[in-house]
Amino acid sequence: MYSAASLSRYLQSNVPPPVLIHSLHESRSSVLSLASNECYIFSGSQNQDISVWDKETFQLKDTLRGHSGSVLCLEYAKDKKWLFSSSGDSTVRVWSTETLEPLYIIQPYMGEGAGDLFSLAWSSALQTIFIGCQNTSLQWFDFREPISRSSSSSSLREPQGTTLGATSGTSTPSKIAAARQAHKFFDSYPQYERKAADIHAKNGKPGRGSPDSDRSDASGPGQYLSIPATNVIDSAHYGYIYTMTILTGLDQGIQLATGSGDETVKLWTCDSGVPELVHEFECSHGAVLALVAEGDTIYAGCQDGYVRVFDLETKTFVRTIIVQEGVDIISMSMLGSDLYTCSADGWIKRWSASFDCTASWQGHDGIVLSSIITRRNTYESSGFYLITGGSDDHIKVWGVTPPKPRRSVSSYEDHDVENSNKSCIALIDRSDTMVYALSKFTTIPSISSIPAHREDCRQAAIWLRKCLGQLGAKTSLLPTGEGNNPIVLATFQGSKGEKPKRRVLHYDVIPAPPEGWHSDPFNLTGRNGYLYGRGATDNKGPIIAVACAAADLLSRRALEVDLVFLIEGDEECGSKGFNETVQKHKSAIGHIDAILVRSVLLFHSYSPGTQGYRSNSTWIADAQPCITYGLRGVISADRPDLHSGIEGGAVAEPMVDMVRLLATLTDNNQVVQIPAFYDKVRPQTAEEKELYKLLSAVTNRPAALLSSRWREPSFTIHNVEISGPKNATIIPSKVSSQLSLRLVPDQSLEEIVTSLREYLQSSFNNLRSPNRLTINVKHTADWWLGDLEGHWFESLESAVREEWGVAPLRIREGGSIPSVPYLEKEFGCHALHLPMGQSSDQAHLPDERISLINLRKGKAVIERFLLKIAASCKDAS
Repeated sequence: MYSAASLSRYLQSNVPPPVLIHSLHESRSSVLSLASNECYIFSGSQNQDISVWDKETFQLKDTLRGHSGSVLCLEYAKDKKWLFSSSGDSTVRVWSTETLEPLYIIQPYMGEGAGDLFSLAWSSALQTIFIGCQNTSLQWFDFREPISRSSSSSSLREPQGTTLGATSGTSTPSKIAAARQAHKFFDSYPQYERKAADIHAKNGKPGRGSPDSDRSDASGPGQYLSIPATNVIDSAHYGYIYTMTILTGLDQGIQLATGSGDETVKLWTCDSGVPELVHEFECSHGAVLALVAEGDTIYAGCQDGYVRVFDLETKTFVRTIIVQEGVDIISMSMLGSDLYTCSADGWIKRWSASFDCTASWQGHDGIVLSSIITRRNTYESSGFYLITGGSDDHIKVWGVTPPKPRRSVSSYEDHDVENSNKSCIALIDRSDTMVYALSKFTTIPSISSIPAHREDCRQAAIWLRKCLGQLGAKTSLLPTGEGNNPIVLATFQGSKGEKPKRRVLHYDVIPAPPEGWHSDPFNLTGRNGYLYGRGATDNKGPIIAVACAAADLLSRRALEVDLVFLIEGDEECGSKGFNETVQKHKSAIGHIDAILVRSVLLFHSYSPGTQGYRSNSTWIADAQPCITYGLRGVISADRPDLHSGIEGGAVAEPMVDMVRLLATLTDNNQVVQIPAFYDKVRPQTAEEKELYKLLSAVTNRPAALLSSRWREPSFTIHNVEISGPKNATIIPSKVSSQLSLRLVPDQSLEEIVTSLREYLQSSFNNLRSPNRLTINVKHTADWWLGDLEGHWFESLESAVREEWGVAPLRIREGGSIPSVPYLEKEFGCHALHLPMGQSSDQAHLPDERISLINLRKGKAVIERFLLKIAASCKDAS
């Protein structure tokens, strides 16, 4: 019962499905709707009744009668202790959940013309019930304004327009209630009497929603309320409004989401009391039959068996979960980050926060029509129930638990480390905003290179946006395309003045997956003056340090430049959509005067098929601070392929051709043989030679080694792969190789790419082989060299020197950061690169860490730098 086409993994074999706690039987009637409070489970059925089940004993407590059509939706208003029920009889009834008595009967605008009332949503903030109708209208009733009372009891036979008294003192509706409108059919007289229909007529059959139903078991009385024409949005959708939900916890205020047969989900802002359409999501997988939301994410269950996942912040599509193709998803419920889907084939499935299926079981013999999550509230046990209702006349109560916290790394065999922990920082200091924020940030396993953690990366962006907002920045998320992680844009605005403020663009990344740790990599741990955790030094620690620096200056009213953060979440897997997003939102980012890159990658690794290179960007040693002023460029050929030109490769083996072809790229001295490859490489200056001598003394490494790694181009073969089984008796018909070239100033990226292609093709042609060669240049990044003469670099160098008491070392790096040269060209300004971590920080390796001293001094350096920039701007003016 699982579609292999789904991108989600099927993990249910390791996790047992929920246990069936109890089964409740409805008498020959499908269970269409469910609700619950602390004491009762309410079930709405096809037989027009609402059953009330005791939550402790699971016995039938009462039956609420009054509807003359199927009970399509139930909605519990906890603040009012009300139960709303909507029906195929075109009415909404309101019941007291304390007395189980009827309170109000709400007639929609146009009465029966509204058709079946499929969905309800209660907003406690607005004291409003929203109603989704079969006639495609969205209607609502506001209970906030009091009404006058003409009597303490009411008769539903009073003339039209008479104000009726409420039957319960629980609360008072907002609008003046009027007696119901006469029904043109059920309130009509025999035709020969030639009388107009009125509410006093009685033709022997119950009216649709009529409180005067001939059913002897009908509940009554109840006060009639009518929805005015002003509380209606006609044609809110181009299909029936099957489902809706109130979105809570959003910065955008009160929002309502509606799902329809027109295959769309619409978002409505409701702060004014009147829904206003703000966005529309296209689902394109049949009618939207179920909606649930969790945080900034909304899930839409569709008729074709798909769940579409959307991000409410960026208004973008996140993921598709294929539950079972072609099988309607009728209902969904959420417990924490776990999603439960209920389908027309009777199956229920549980999906994790990473959209993996962790449980799957047949819940009903028929269609699963409804579901809710509710607390158990029993004396003997705690936890939650998943309650489902089906077309098999049964209500099933399943024991469920919230998703477990991420597994802690607790089984360590290194007793020395365990003992040393006793003398280290035991708890993260909550009074230190920077360290506390970093401890929260670290708990999110935002590993972009692992598909199962794609959602964690999005949640990290959401958290970071909120964190920067709390620190005083104006924040937003920039979508980078379907399936990619959003970019966080945050601006700390400097104090106003007569002169235009400088802006500094801060760009950064998020971490790689952990392994081989001595403490939980996603639980920031203090040990001997260091904070251990994935992202501590690369790159969550520096992000928080810079943000806290700006926040402190802002609180002291000393921030006189605008500091702009641009933080992406896909750097580890190729920065998908980054350049296009920056170009698209350039006006929102604003004018940029300089770029401050804070990237501390000790080993910046990329998986095969992405960018394929490694880069250092921490201090060159542990004792002396550094400033990086140069990076090499890269050309990654992924992958030159050789395909057999003769069946089976019997005459000319592709592997032999590949080996011969790769051998032509360098000579015996590792000199790259591509024509003109070295022609534009800058010669080493006297100043550089002196710098390398100094760095050699600091690092105890030969100056020639540092020079060759940082400022000389290179060639690398990363792998050679074959098709088919890895069997010594098999000649592969296809051979692939991945290679890369490192570029330095002033090599032309475009010229080297062209030369590489031409040289490989020419060398292959010389082999006179019947095989075929394919060349695919997968990734390129230009070299970068900073400006060491301008006031931006001088201010940064001075800030480091004043904070640390020594002059920083000027270093270059052998790796590449594609965004640096790109952003310089895009914004027409210079970039600065400030490492905060030490060379021993283990970035991208087990036991990644950052020194508390480096973190705090790094924050102080940023503060000094921003103050110096503001002062230099004033002097220039």
